[in-house]
Amino acid sequence: MNTQAEAATSVIDVVKQVFSIVFVVAGVAAFYYFSTDHSSFSEIRLLYRVLGLVFVSLVAAGLLLTTGAGQSFWAFVLESKNEVRKVVWPTREETMRTTLLVFAMVFIVGLVLWLLDMFLFWGVRLLTGQGG
Repeated sequence: MNTQAEAATSVIDVVKQVFSIVFVVAGVAAFYYFSTDHSSFSEIRLLYRVLGLVFVSLVAAGLLLTTGAGQSFWAFVLESKNEVRKVVWPTREETMRTTLLVFAMVFIVGLVLWLLDMFLFWGVRLLTGQGG
């Protein structure tokens, strides 16, 4: 009996997901359909079109959150939020020190590579007899 309940739930979830996609596609289509008027009220119409698209997107997102996958996603978001709170963030001083160290190391490595390139180029020119 539990298998039948899971199958019915998954069918309902699929229907909700399809309706969510249909809502978003219809909202985007309506957004572009109502953009054809080039009157002096086009800025106001743009506001209404954007608000309508945001509303349709929110309805679709709300509908998706009622599915099993949506609830799992929301639980993941909440758990991620809790994990971010547990992170020990570096202080401003530590961040500045590390950033300056990275800049210094990049400069030193760049200088070493430039010198290596210069000496290798000089050696190749010397070996090939092109001057130098």
